[in-house]
Amino acid sequence: MTDLPAADDVLAAAARIAGHATVTPVLHSRALDAMAGCTLAFKAEHLQRGGAFKFRGACNAVWSLPAGVAGRGVVTHSSGNHGAALALAARDRGIPCHVVVPEGAVAAKLANIQRHGATLWRCEPTQAAREAMCAQVQEGTGATLVHPYADPQVIAGQGTATLELVGQSGAPEIMVVPVGGGGLAAGTALALSAVAPDCRLLLAEPAGAADTAASLAAGERRIEFVPDTVCDGLRGALGAPNFSLLHAAGAEVVVVDDADTIAAMRLAWQVLKQVIEPSSAVALAAVLAQPERVAGRRVGMVLSGGNVDLGALPWHG
Repeated sequence: MTDLPAADDVLAAAARIAGHATVTPVLHSRALDAMAGCTLAFKAEHLQRGGAFKFRGACNAVWSLPAGVAGRGVVTHSSGNHGAALALAARDRGIPCHVVVPEGAVAAKLANIQRHGATLWRCEPTQAAREAMCAQVQEGTGATLVHPYADPQVIAGQGTATLELVGQSGAPEIMVVPVGGGGLAAGTALALSAVAPDCRLLLAEPAGAADTAASLAAGERRIEFVPDTVCDGLRGALGAPNFSLLHAAGAEVVVVDDADTIAAMRLAWQVLKQVIEPSSAVALAAVLAQPERVAGRRVGMVLSGGNVDLGALPWHG
């Protein structure tokens, strides 16, 4: 069983990644506040290095490794954003990086990974195939596995986005983040426990990959599902340590249809003037779909990523 990170690990991660990760801005929109019936503070992690919050966790994991271990490199499996983030963090430290990518991954995200100098290993688009290829690369290279969302250092690093948000604009009453494998969600829970313990955690999850909602409702992980969602970054099954942290935090889930996510993505482009991807827009969609949950509240939200395939936008006209 992976050791669970704690709130202190998020604070340590913030110190470790300072000087590597970008302190992203907090954005506001009176128009979106009016539509949502609350005061929104958007943490602009789509402007993070690598185009997503994922750099925080990858950076923390890479710089946590002892020098002798780090020299053998790192390996992961990723649909894109985590792979690009790990490649970038590894390049910063001057160590090799290997990324196992499933067939059918978003072209823009694969280009990000390659641009940062990682070696790509392709596999079938199944969890079993990803893990088998990772094990093969580990055996052949001695690289350290940095799991996309279940690694304790990755979870702690992801929590620094919310830590920063609270420092920049005060503690929200409700914090809204997307959930897939649960790295950002679990890290957010830890950060809130340290700096905003009265804040409610609301998770936005696509209906076509709603295993977190099912798991938290059942009190145990329910991860047997075939993902079917435009949110390519949220197709992973909820990790075991992530479930434990979210369950303990009393996190709530809003399940969102893809059509609502696409509408929210378009709205963010048009009104907020920010290029975000579907896996990010699901958080805004959750707030707009269930305004009674946030009415009159101060709401923080992580805009998690902006790596969009401009040749395959999910709308027409």
